[in-house]
Amino acid sequence: MGRLLGAWSITLACLAAVVGGAPRQVEAQTNFDRPGGDYLSTQVPSGDPEDCALMCERDRRCRAWSFSYPTDPAIGAICWLKSSVPARVPDNCCVSGVRGGGVVEPRNGTMETSIDRPGGDYHSFELKKGEGEEACKAACAADNKCRAWTFARAGYVGKEPHCFLKKEIKPPRHRAGYISGVVR
Repeated sequence: MGRLLGAWSITLACLAAVVGGAPRQVEAQTNFDRPGGDYLSTQVPSGDPEDCALMCERDRRCRAWSFSYPTDPAIGAICWLKSSVPARVPDNCCVSGVRGGGVVEPRNGTMETSIDRPGGDYHSFELKKGEGEEACKAACAADNKCRAWTFARAGYVGKEPHCFLKKEIKPPRHRAGYISGVVR
């Protein structure tokens, strides 16, 4: 009887593994777009991709979404809800995901994605079109006074990207469209 119960338990465990399958990766993809399948587009006043993911969760038709960062503060960010799950393609314009997945920002230790460190600014400047967080980070590294930096994507502070150099390390705050770093 004990062997039969043990065999039955193993059979059930194997069946559960086959039916359940391996867990799927459904996290949002930063710097990827999912072109096609759009049935609705709407502005996202907060400029936060998490709000786009939440819109998809609340709409039964939605299977996937793409969030376009603002390129102009007057236009703002746009959320595209999709009735299918188009293939993702690399593009710095966007964050995309599928229904059921949240937004997980990349972490690499030297850059804090979706983090602002407000205050402590001693110098700020517009970056040239096409320049990104690496240019802001490099400006801080080249200046002995700089202890931290914050990069704002185009459309969050003005039409062009913006860099803030800081003489003090201020506490981090979650804020979509911003990337920060600390010089140690």
